Formats: sequence, C-alpha cells, structure tokens
Amino acid sequence: MIDQRRNAPRRYFVDQQGRRVLIGLSLDETAEFEELDLPSMNAHPVVEHDVSGGTVAAGEIRWLELYSKHEGAWRVWMAQSRAEQTENSGYV
Repeated sequence: MIDQRRNAPRRYFVDQQGRRVLIGLSLDETAEFEELDLPSMNAHPVVEHDVSGGTVAAGEIRWLELYSKHEGAWRVWMAQSRAEQTENSGYV
C-alpha cells in the first residue's frame, strides 16, 4: 500500500461501483493480486516451476505477471498525469 503521508501517487482508482481497483488491472485481477500478495500465500507454495535454474512457486509467477501489468499501466498513467499538469500550468 502507498504511504499517503508522503503524498505518493495512488495506485488504485475507484470504479463506478465504488470498489478499489489497481490501475491497469480488472477487479478480479486486483483481488487475485491482493490474495497472492498475502504473506501466508508465499509460505505454502502448491506447485513449483523451474525458472532460470531456480525454483519458483506458481503463485509467485502469477503475482509477477499481475504486478508487471499493473506497473506498466501505472507508469503510463503517471506520465499522462505529469503531462496534464505541465499542460495546465501557467509556465511556458
């Protein structure tokens, strides 16, 4: 979660039904990401895969997929927000 005291950008938006959704993810993907992000999930891997010579839990792979999707969309959103701020400022 983002520490709001430091004025960090929000990574969630509120959908039309008032639910918090991570930027770039669907409601279902947000719920899945948050479930995978729980510490208890990482302690009990169910299925493992060999990734680049190491063993990684299947949940970790899915978490990384969802995080990458969110991170990419968040970076685009941040760039657009900065561009809009610059465009709307009185500076030339």
